[in-house]
Amino acid sequence: MNQAWPAPVASGPVNAQVSVPGSKSHTARALYLAAIATHPSRIRGALDARDTRLFINGLQALGARISSDGDALLVEPISKHEIPPADSPTGSAPGKIRTIDVGLAGTVMRFLPPLAALSSTPTRFTGDEAALHRPVAPLLDALTSMGASVDYEGEAGHLPLTIRGPLHVPEDGRVDVHASSSSQFLSAMLLVAPLLGSPITVRAPGNVVSLPHVDMTVSAMRARGIRCVRSGDAGQHLSWVIEPGRPEGGTWTIEPDLSNAGPFLAAAMVTGGSVTIPNWPSVTDQAGDAWRWILKEMGGAVHFAPGGATGGKAEAGDLTVTGPPRGNLRGLSADFSAIGELVPTVAALAAVASSPSLITGIAHLRGHETDRVSALAREITRLGGDVNEGDDFLRITPRPLHAAEIHTYEDHRMATFGAIIGLNVPGTHVANVETTSKTLPGFTTMWEDMLSQ
Repeated sequence: MNQAWPAPVASGPVNAQVSVPGSKSHTARALYLAAIATHPSRIRGALDARDTRLFINGLQALGARISSDGDALLVEPISKHEIPPADSPTGSAPGKIRTIDVGLAGTVMRFLPPLAALSSTPTRFTGDEAALHRPVAPLLDALTSMGASVDYEGEAGHLPLTIRGPLHVPEDGRVDVHASSSSQFLSAMLLVAPLLGSPITVRAPGNVVSLPHVDMTVSAMRARGIRCVRSGDAGQHLSWVIEPGRPEGGTWTIEPDLSNAGPFLAAAMVTGGSVTIPNWPSVTDQAGDAWRWILKEMGGAVHFAPGGATGGKAEAGDLTVTGPPRGNLRGLSADFSAIGELVPTVAALAAVASSPSLITGIAHLRGHETDRVSALAREITRLGGDVNEGDDFLRITPRPLHAAEIHTYEDHRMATFGAIIGLNVPGTHVANVETTSKTLPGFTTMWEDMLSQ
């Protein structure tokens, strides 16, 4: 087992420019849509990390051909034979079974089962030990209502499992997907819907968490020519009508991952320094764009310098965050139900702030790579902090923190949480920091390079 990483301490204000790699969420959606497109695609700036490699491997197991060409990925779509229209006669080859390893990637374990279930060829999904505890049941319930069969090797609603189709559009043309524990269930059904051969209405009864990620899915589909019309408002019964048809191929460029930019911006906040992230999109559907208001609310100065304008649309530019003087970082009270992936970084800031914080709307984080709500409460307590954990909230009251070894629970965002704490708390160590390779390979080098600028 690797030794815990000694998190570097910032001797003074951090002043740096940090380029972050492509968005994992955008990369996954671009790869999926390219794999089912009418023509080949070229994807520039895609994230190269464990999650995206697993996603690529899964698409290749289903028949796509994906190769590298310099800084781009070339995607040859899955053939019509491999993803036949719904209700068409299909037969699997005797003894043939496809296997997909999801690792700990939610996009692989949620986005790909519906695509696999278009065919009657069985596909087995398995993954890391921690993946076997992540929920999949709401998506599988929707798929079985459309004709899929699922065989479980252990607990129902969890991996490992084998799924086979074909899927069909229900007689009433509607399918319900409950997305109160993960927006990925809803995105997965929206992505496969155009391949079902007939119009379908995908409904989301009840609450939908992380709705910006669903909006991101819909935007990606529309950009590639898929007709998808939403009705209803957030907090009500939302639904989407999707017309059949394959998306268009083409050339696509991936934005930087704004959620992964968070820990670097946090470095400016906790040290009273200034960090700039280049190529920040002027308009985006990424949850990480919320750093603009979150860090301002916590006492930072946020400045966006656009790179210019093309065709009336402002180009990406530089986002610079300047933190308050050390000791003047403010706590905040906010609902994070739509942007839960930012919570570990916000919790690190809250733990070293000058006033209490209340982070609400986070019950769904219990089904992420780990139970992030409990994990954050345990690690802040381990550091000597004062935290009150509720079903749907964390209340953090700052106290002087002491050295500790941060446990990461195979969760990349718990590792970056520890790195932020370490800037101000000498002797902080982060166990299994290599888990950052899930979405941010080379994180420790990037972190140390930032501190050396």
